[in-house]
Amino acid sequence: MTVVHAFSDDALGDLDATGVAEAIRSRRVAAVEVIDAALERAHRLDGTLNAWEVRDEPAARRSAAAVDRALDAGTDPGFFAGVPTAIKDNSDMVGLPTRNGCDAYPNDPRPADGPFVRLLRSTGAIPLGKSRMSEYGLAASAEHPRLGAVASPWDLERTAGASSSGAAALVAAGVLPFAHANDGGGSIRIPAAVNGLVGLKPTRGRLPLDALLRTPPLVLVANGVVTRSVRDTAAFLRETDAIVGNGTFEPVGDVTGPNPARLRIGMFTDSAYGPAAPDVRVATERTATLLESLGHRVDEVAGPLTAQYADDFLLYWRALAALIVRSGRLLHGRGWDADRLDDFTRSLAASFEPRRLPAAVRRLRGARRDSDRLYATYDVLLCPTLGHETPKLGHLDPSLPFETVLQRTVDWVGFTPIQNVTGEPAITLPLERDANGMPLGMMFGAATGRESVLLGLAYELERAAPWPTLAVSPRP
Repeated sequence: MTVVHAFSDDALGDLDATGVAEAIRSRRVAAVEVIDAALERAHRLDGTLNAWEVRDEPAARRSAAAVDRALDAGTDPGFFAGVPTAIKDNSDMVGLPTRNGCDAYPNDPRPADGPFVRLLRSTGAIPLGKSRMSEYGLAASAEHPRLGAVASPWDLERTAGASSSGAAALVAAGVLPFAHANDGGGSIRIPAAVNGLVGLKPTRGRLPLDALLRTPPLVLVANGVVTRSVRDTAAFLRETDAIVGNGTFEPVGDVTGPNPARLRIGMFTDSAYGPAAPDVRVATERTATLLESLGHRVDEVAGPLTAQYADDFLLYWRALAALIVRSGRLLHGRGWDADRLDDFTRSLAASFEPRRLPAAVRRLRGARRDSDRLYATYDVLLCPTLGHETPKLGHLDPSLPFETVLQRTVDWVGFTPIQNVTGEPAITLPLERDANGMPLGMMFGAATGRESVLLGLAYELERAAPWPTLAVSPRP
C-alpha cells in the first residue's frame, strides 16, 4: 500500500476550503500565498497521481492578486475568495481546451467559461486548471491507454475511481481543499468513496450544466464538488444555490450542523445489478447500527430500481456512447479523431440497439414514481456506495475484452445510478474501510430537493464517527 500526500506547513496546511477562506478573509494569509502553495503541491505530485489534464498558473496567480486587492479595499469577492480548486475536463474554462478525458479532440482553448465555471468563480474560488477524468465519463476508472491512469493517493496501485477521478485524487492528497466534480452515473460519489471524501450529487437541475451535458433526451448529470468536510459541501451548496436562485426546488439554506429530527431510514445491500460483497454488506449493517444508536429507525427494504431499470440504464449508457462516436466530427470539427477513442468507448457504442431506446427512455423517466413510494415511508435510503473493495489499476483497463470490463464495472458501481435515473440527491460519506485499509463509502439518498436532510445527517455522522484524512492518517 503506497500512500502519498502533499499536506505540509504552508499557507494551506491541512485546512478545508472553509478554513482556507476564513484565513484569507481575516488576512492571516494572502490569496497569492495560498495559490502558490497549491501550485507547489501540484508540482510535487505531478508525476505520481496523473490527476491534472492542464493548468493555467499565470491566470490563477492573477485571480489571486485580484482577490487580495479586493479584500484590502474592503469589498467582498465571495465566500470562497482565493480558495484554489480545479474544473473537471467536461466543463469549459476560458483559455483551456475541453477534451472530456480523451485525446480525440483538437487542442483548442475555449473562448469563454461555461455556466458552471462562471457560477463557481462568482463564489470567489480560483480554478488552477482542469482535472483528469475517464473518457467522456463512461468508465468507472480513468485508465486511458495513452493519457495514463489516475491513481488513488491512498494506494497508488489502486484506481481513484471515476469519472471525477482527478478531482478526488487532488483533494484527498491535499493539493486542493475542494474541486469541481459532476455525476451522471456515480461520478461524484464513486471517486469520493474511493478517496475518503464527502461527495454529494445534488438534485438534477439545481445547478447549471454546460451544453453538451444538458442535451441528451434524459439528463443524468448534476454538478457538484468533492470535499474533505461536510461543512465545505454544505457551504458550496448554500452559496451556489443562493446565486442561482432556482425556485423549482426547496432551497438548501444554511445547514451548519445536525438536524434534531430523528429519521426513518430504509437500508438495502442489493443493487439492481446484484448483491454487495459480504464485507461491504457487514460494513453497511455497522452503519445502520450506528444510526440506530443515534436514535434513528432503520428498516431493511428492497432497493428502488428493478432489474428492468438496470437494463434500461445500461442501454441508455450505450446510447450516449453511440451519440458521442457518431456526432463527434459534427460537434467538434475535422480535428476530432474517433480512432483515438479508447476500446471501451467504441465497444459500448457498437453494442447499442437503437430500436430499444424509446421504450427504455420512457421507463427511466418514470423511475421516480417507484422511489417516491419509498420516500412516502422513509426520509433517507442507506446503501453502500460501491459493491466491493477498490480494485487495483488494470482491473477496469479499457483495453481488456469489452464484456469483461462491462461486467466488472456494474459489479462495482451498481448502486450509484439510482439517483441519476430519478434525479434525486445522494451523498457518500467515508464511514468505513475495506480489508485493504482503503476508504469505503456509505451512500444516503433523499427525495427530490431534500439536500438539507442529507447534510444534517452527514454532520451528525461526521461528529459521531470522524473519518481520517491523509493529513493525519496514514502517513507515507
